This record gives sequence, structure tokens and C-alpha cells, in this order.
Amino acid sequence: MAAHRKPRPSPLGRPAARTAATLALASAATATLFEGSGHADPAGPRRTPAQVRTEVDRLYQEAEVATERYNGAKERADAARVSYDRLRDEAARRTERLNTARQSLGAVAAAQYRSGGLDPALQLALTSDPDDYLERAALAQKAGDRQAAAVTAVRREIAGLAQLRAESADRLTALRGHEAELRRQKAAVLDKLAAARRLLARLTAEERARYEAAVAARTTPAAAGASGTAAGSGATARADRSSGDRGTSAGPGTTPASASVSAPATGRASAALSFARAQLGKPYVWGATGPSAYDCSGLTQAAWRAAGVSLPRTTYTQINAGRRVSRSELAPGDLVFFYSGISHVGLYIGGGQMIHAPRPGAPVRIAPIDEMPFAGATRVA
Repeated sequence: MAAHRKPRPSPLGRPAARTAATLALASAATATLFEGSGHADPAGPRRTPAQVRTEVDRLYQEAEVATERYNGAKERADAARVSYDRLRDEAARRTERLNTARQSLGAVAAAQYRSGGLDPALQLALTSDPDDYLERAALAQKAGDRQAAAVTAVRREIAGLAQLRAESADRLTALRGHEAELRRQKAAVLDKLAAARRLLARLTAEERARYEAAVAARTTPAAAGASGTAAGSGATARADRSSGDRGTSAGPGTTPASASVSAPATGRASAALSFARAQLGKPYVWGATGPSAYDCSGLTQAAWRAAGVSLPRTTYTQINAGRRVSRSELAPGDLVFFYSGISHVGLYIGGGQMIHAPRPGAPVRIAPIDEMPFAGATRVA
């Protein structure tokens, strides 16, 4: 009868069946997991070439911010090293003077020891020639004066040397701090550049070609033919905005047409611009100040140095190196700055154009100042 029928054991009740079921469930879970993530990129979601370009531009801009911080840290480290070396040299000279003074005192002490250190009255009583004694006593007085002066000199050198050593210790501490900051900023630059390279490496050959073409296409006919007049500047800016293109590229060994069609410059500004034009096509290398490569502030510093003007090293100090001018007042030779953090600088040539060192992979070139967020301008001379 059905009521007394023995229940059929479940297949999962057997050990072998339970094992098989467990493996099947694990396999299903694993399959589901891989099915959901098998196409996931461990470096992040896949980006379109346009997104890659935007991200790479952002990384390069952040790298430039870190580069200017690196430049500032290097300038401070170099100054601290010069100061520290100067103090060490002065300490060595004072140590030599101290040793000489000590030797002089030692000679006097030895002479006193050899004379027996007799009381002057007793020496007078024992001498057979009082006149000779008095003469020697006068010489001894002079020697005593010299000895007192030598003691004073020794004390002065000891005090000065102690102060120099304390200052040297402070300078060494500062130097080590600047060097540590230098290493941090260098690591930040390299990290941003490596991230940009990784992004570009994820593009296919076809996508990379489109990306390079988009970067190269930042040159516009209107920008290349800028006349250098105020009217030309406005026309160029309008053409740039309407076309959506953002720059002017110059390959190594080439000079764009606009290089010779800028507004006239005179005096030192003319010399600075002539130098900058001669650098067109040279590579951007972060931290470089020439003559074979430059970063943005390294180029402007070198250009104005060629004109006999000494500029500070970084963008955020160069902006204070002259008289601030508005965008409507721009003249050839002015320094033009970009981004809210004043992290990029170029040399204005007229016609809404500048010469600048853009970023890694983009050589020194002519570009419209509209291609980046304008932050201010300075007239050096």
C-alpha cells in the first residue's frame, strides 16, 4: 500500500551525488562570475578615442602642474645646496684660522715654560744687568699684548665657528627637505605620464591613428595665416572657436607659416621672440631648460635670458616678474599664462598666437592662446 511505501532516497543524499551537486553549483557560480566580468578591462572601463583624448589631456595638464612644482622644488634645493656649500667653505676657512691662532698661543706657552715662569720682581733681583732686564721686560709686555690679542682671536673664531656649524646644520635640514619634495614631485610627474601612456597603449592601431590625427588637426588655416594685427587676432579667435580646433603643431625642423607673420616687436622683446622661434620643433621634456629640449617655463626663461633678462624658473613666479597686462593689451613678447593654477606659460607673438612648449610628445610650436583657459599676462620689459 502507498501509505507503507518506503520513501525513495534523494539523489543528493548520497555522498557522491552531494559532491557532484556542489561542483555543479560552484561551476555555475564561476561561469556566472566570468560571464559578467570576462570583458571587463582590469585597467578600467573601455573608453572611446575621444574619451581617451580628454583623459590624456587631463593627465598631461596634471603632469605639468607637478612639473612646475618640481621646478620650484629644484630651484629651492639648488639654492639651499649653494648656501650649505658656502657655509661649509667658510667653516673650513675659520677652522684653519683657529688652528693658526692656537698654534701661536702654543708657541707663547712653550716660551713661558722654557723661561721657568719666574716672578718679574725676582727676575729683576737676580739679573746681573738691570738695563737688559728692563728691555726684555718691555718686549715681554708687548708679547703679552700679542698673546691677549691671540686669545681674543681664538675665542672669536671658536664662537664664529660654532655659529657657522649651527647654520650649516639648519641649511642641511632644509636641503634634505627640498630634496624629499623634489623626489615626491618627480614621482607625481612620472605617475601622470605613465598613466597617459597606458591609456594610449589601450587604443587599437586604428584608434591611435585617429587620435594622432585629431591632435595634429589642431592646426587651422585661419591660425596658420594670422596676420598679427588686432583684426587678425579677432578673426583667428573666431575661426578657432567655430572650427573647434585648438592648436598649431610644428614638426621637428619645420617653421609654421605664422612664425614669420606676427605683430612687430622691438628691443628685448624682439630678441626673446627671435630666440623662441629658433626653438620651434624642439621636444618638450619636463624639467628641461634647453638647449635641446624645454618645458613651458624653461622655454620662456631661456628666451628672455637670451634678451638679457633673468626670469625665475616657474610659471607661478614668472607671472610676477613684470607688469600685469590685460588680454586686450597684449603685445609681442608678453608672457601669457593658463589654467587657474598658473601651470602653463607661453610667449605671445601677436595675432592671438603664442610660441610654447605644450606637453610630452608635442614639440615647441605656435598655437592660439584660445586653446587653453587664459589666466593672465605679464609684460617683462
